[in-house]
Amino acid sequence: MKNAILLFAFACLVSCGGKKEKEDHQLLVVKKTTSPPTLDGKATENFWNMASWHPLDQNWLGEAYTFQDFSGRYKLSWDEDYLYLLVEITDDTLYDARKEPLKLWWDDDCLEVFLDEDNSGGLHQFSHNAFAYHIALDGNVVDLAPDREPRLYNDHIQSVRSTIGKLTIWELAIRLYNDQYKDEAVNVAIPLSAGKKVGFALAYCDNDGSKERENFIGSVFVPGEDKNQGWINADIFGTLVLEE
Repeated sequence: MKNAILLFAFACLVSCGGKKEKEDHQLLVVKKTTSPPTLDGKATENFWNMASWHPLDQNWLGEAYTFQDFSGRYKLSWDEDYLYLLVEITDDTLYDARKEPLKLWWDDDCLEVFLDEDNSGGLHQFSHNAFAYHIALDGNVVDLAPDREPRLYNDHIQSVRSTIGKLTIWELAIRLYNDQYKDEAVNVAIPLSAGKKVGFALAYCDNDGSKERENFIGSVFVPGEDKNQGWINADIFGTLVLEE
């Protein structure tokens, strides 16, 4: 009997692969909405007024910037079908020099949404263990596929952007997919429910007219000198907790 128990324990250890569980940090409680927003970049729905703002203020890449150059904040909500994201960006220059969406997409102004459907953490640079969606000013959505080539994932995210002066408002509806997602196949989005945890981070690539982006500004604190890790390692993502 003792040998059987030891054998079972060893089998469990092997099946788990010894993967370290992601440590939850920057936990954000996200309240459900009973009616989906009209995606118009205006945020007129009452549930947006009730949701809390969160800062986009961690300089992951680039020299120090001024508040006059850039500031950002965001809100979240959800229903069974979508994670909803409202982002407010104050930026003195919107730069979109590259019209080909799959070339140097990170060097123009763009929003980047990091999502880990099961909050498992781990590496995802060339896998769908997590997604790093770059949403361009024209609405194209780009991430690296497992074959190490960029692809458009426009069917994953609906977005509308409105800009008046220096203020830009993004309103997004995002479908979540798990790590079984296969490119060039029929995939079913994962339904959302109360109590679910989702790995999440937000960032903005800011370029005021240079050859390369000047800053990469994120929503979560990343320890150490190398803070540009979100596109590789989902362990740095924060954690959303969905509630009714």
